[in-house]
Amino acid sequence: MSEILEIVMILSFGASWPLNVLKSYRARTTKGKSLPFLVLIFCGYIAGIASKFLNETYMSEFSSKWYVLVFYFINLTMVGIDLLIYCRNYRLDRLSEKAE
Repeated sequence: MSEILEIVMILSFGASWPLNVLKSYRARTTKGKSLPFLVLIFCGYIAGIASKFLNETYMSEFSSKWYVLVFYFINLTMVGIDLLIYCRNYRLDRLSEKAE
């Protein structure tokens, strides 16, 4: 049951990432985005994944509970994509400032 609740938590956190990534891509600017926030969330997902691998009980039941980690990796990927788009948008902001 705890894995189900954990998946609900991860899904709740991750439900908005695809839309956020699309919005960032279309906006072509870093205005309204926080790099420290994105990095903190990214590190949080890495810590969550690491905690699973370090949890002996979880790892002993991994063959039947692997799906929990899938959601962590999906969210980590979405945040990673958003970080890459942030870098692209930062570069676009600098180019735009030079052109003005």
